[in-house]
Amino acid sequence: MTLATGIGSWPGTSVRDALAQVRELLDGQLPYLPELPARGPGADMVGRTTGLLVELPVDLQPTGWRLVDRPGKDAARTAALWREDLDELAEAFDGHVGPLKLQVVGPWTLAANLWLTRGERVVVDPGACRDLVDSLAEGVRVHVAAVRRLVPGAQVVLQVDEPSLPTVLAGRLPTVSGFGRLPSLDPQVAAAGLTTVLQAHDGDTVVHCCAANPPLPLLRGVHPSALSLDTSLLRPREWEGIAVAVEDGIRLHAGAVPTDGSRTRPQELAGPLVDAWRRTGLAPAGLTEVVVTPACGLGTVALHVARAVQRAAVETAAELGERSAA
Repeated sequence: MTLATGIGSWPGTSVRDALAQVRELLDGQLPYLPELPARGPGADMVGRTTGLLVELPVDLQPTGWRLVDRPGKDAARTAALWREDLDELAEAFDGHVGPLKLQVVGPWTLAANLWLTRGERVVVDPGACRDLVDSLAEGVRVHVAAVRRLVPGAQVVLQVDEPSLPTVLAGRLPTVSGFGRLPSLDPQVAAAGLTTVLQAHDGDTVVHCCAANPPLPLLRGVHPSALSLDTSLLRPREWEGIAVAVEDGIRLHAGAVPTDGSRTRPQELAGPLVDAWRRTGLAPAGLTEVVVTPACGLGTVALHVARAVQRAAVETAAELGERSAA
């Protein structure tokens, strides 16, 4: 069955309202715990995930989130937001039986956007990177266990967001001075770290990368259950990589709906996806395994746009289901 879901972020500051809308719009689909970056520091994607780290406290500096020796008010604020989210999740999904998606920032996007006390990005320090990977993996285990206690019927799907991974692998991250570039990350090291985090969850996993030029061979090699990509950015060569992944049993979460709400007609959105699918030689019946999503998160758009985009994803999924039999 072709399903729809969201990437994670949602407009507004009330997690109760956001959860109610996710449940309404994604009834019978793949609902998720929404992220509300408009709530401020600690609700942003990086700060939010640092709240899951085990024994790696952070604080917030003008440059961004920084590893520190002991937790302070910034960590306390993030922890309070997480408590609110989980309390509201337990109420909104009381009695829920079925899939429920959680999102965390992946280790390399985290390492690219966290800073060491000496003023450089974590990604430059191999020892700090190893600590970060291990801490995140343990945090994922604890987080998933907490959600399972609160929503016993949930089949937890873990989405790991890696929008910065192509930049890290290509050596395009700027130094702290801004005049140079940091060395590129070894793909084998990147794959090992991502694998460690994915293996912390014993259920379905999704790796999300909405950037151009996603490193598909690496992403396939870490064996997630699904790859989540902005399909408008995929070139023919990359669609061939998608075909390899699908043939290996990896589902596609197709970011086919523009996040600005500029296109919401399901026939218009499904057409390019079906055409690319067929050009690569994939069987139309396989479209039933596709999950339709917005191209990226919806945290920066107006609420009516977010609702329209999420609804379009559901309608496009239904359209793909119909075309799979054609």
